[in-house]
Amino acid sequence: MQTETTTSIHGPLSRVVELAADVERWPEILPHYRWVTLLEGGGERKVVEMAARRGRIPLRWHAVQEIDRSGPTPRITYHHIWGPTRGMDVAWTFAETPVGVDVAIGHEFRPPWPLVGNAIADKIIGPHFIDYVARRTLQTIRQIVEREARGVNRS
Repeated sequence: MQTETTTSIHGPLSRVVELAADVERWPEILPHYRWVTLLEGGGERKVVEMAARRGRIPLRWHAVQEIDRSGPTPRITYHHIWGPTRGMDVAWTFAETPVGVDVAIGHEFRPPWPLVGNAIADKIIGPHFIDYVARRTLQTIRQIVEREARGVNRS
């Protein structure tokens, strides 16, 4: 399963990256996140436990977050190391535009479950869980950044 969720945000790249990278704060700003707990590390590399909701369904996983600021735009990656999406790789990429930032969250997941793994990932996990959480995350970050760009309080 490979998916990409994208949005354009009218606001500064630095603020979009700040919100995207500050994963421990997500439960405060993203209503579908229940908690994010730092398990080890900090700064540009950390291991976190993340918990979100897909409607009423609770979701939980552990991931390694790495932030690479060496290129022209930062890149934030996650490698899921525990939970039903163990083995999934996630990449946040950013491209500056004349009016803001194009943001993409790419997911690549090949479950290790024999016979049915790819079918379940392609038909259920990807469209009904991963894409749902990614879309809500990008929509909320876009709302925060664009509200701030219009001069309404900072989150």
